[in-house]
Amino acid sequence: MSPRGHDANDIACKTGFLLIICLSFGACKPSQGTAKRKAAQPSIEFSRIPQASEDGKDKDDIIEGRVVGSHTGQKIVLYARSGAWWVQPLVSQPFTTVRSDSRWTNATHLGTEYAALLVEPGYQPPPRADVLPGKGGSVAAVAIAKGQKVPPSPSIHFSGYEWRVRNAPSSRGGWNNYDPSNAWTDASGALHLRIAKINGKWACAEVTLTRSLGYGTYSFVVRDTSHLEPAVVFGMFTWDYAGDEQNHREMDIEISRWGDPSTNNAQYVVQPFYIPANVFRFAAPSGLLTHSFRWQPGNVSFTTIRSSKSLNKARAVAENTFTSGVPSPGIESVRMNLFVLQVAKAPLQNGAEVVVEKFQYLP
Repeated sequence: MSPRGHDANDIACKTGFLLIICLSFGACKPSQGTAKRKAAQPSIEFSRIPQASEDGKDKDDIIEGRVVGSHTGQKIVLYARSGAWWVQPLVSQPFTTVRSDSRWTNATHLGTEYAALLVEPGYQPPPRADVLPGKGGSVAAVAIAKGQKVPPSPSIHFSGYEWRVRNAPSSRGGWNNYDPSNAWTDASGALHLRIAKINGKWACAEVTLTRSLGYGTYSFVVRDTSHLEPAVVFGMFTWDYAGDEQNHREMDIEISRWGDPSTNNAQYVVQPFYIPANVFRFAAPSGLLTHSFRWQPGNVSFTTIRSSKSLNKARAVAENTFTSGVPSPGIESVRMNLFVLQVAKAPLQNGAEVVVEKFQYLP
């Protein structure tokens, strides 16, 4: 017998001896604790991945996902690859909250690839990295995905800007569905937002600017909204997914009676709305109106003026300045939406349409 054959036979004998021990004492079977620990390893899944872009620093989109097996205190750190990996959405806002339903949502600048890290409390993410941090230590899970060939949402162009059209439900006003066919521009360039029945249910409209503008003056020239039913809400506002600590940087001009036909039909708001000093209500008259707000450090001034194209005149309908709770810029985007207040005493009967003739931003 060759030495090789002798070694093989010897190994077989030792293997059989070990097998007997394993069967007798269960020493070779993984413990239940080990199996549970393996099963409990967290993982990250993407549910919405933005489009791929070689140079997306001036454009952003929404990125979403869920975590399986996370525990309290852990957060998501997002990266977009543009040459190197850059933390998202901002160096000053590197963390994304994992909600109670295990899902997470944020904005990100565009890149060719996107990454999400599940990290422990106290983790300090590098603002830029040639190679992403790997799993281990304070990094509990890592997921990477290539950018999509086409954007996950349709877009339209209005007033010289690109706007993302909402195609997913929202809980704003109660649970509402949104359909991209309810937002379009006409031959004159005006933006139309509509609430219409699709498959027997009301579907709403929302558009979002694909870039963040920061401090400055935001103006919206809007045709007559006095006809809107009490259950309809038309909003012109800012929103930042990452700005939890600043109430999502939400500042609103809202045209609605909030379900009550006897109340004023418009308001200015600096969130949170439940603080009385953060809300200024007024009556928006019929006709063409220009709503605007001037956002500066420490204050935001809202104004609504009545416009007359033929006489080229304008006079103030309402104005108010807020100096408390005014957010600082982040990665907020300006939005316009038209939706149904689901808790209105008088349900919506006839749908709705709002026409915005122009949007303008001045630094």
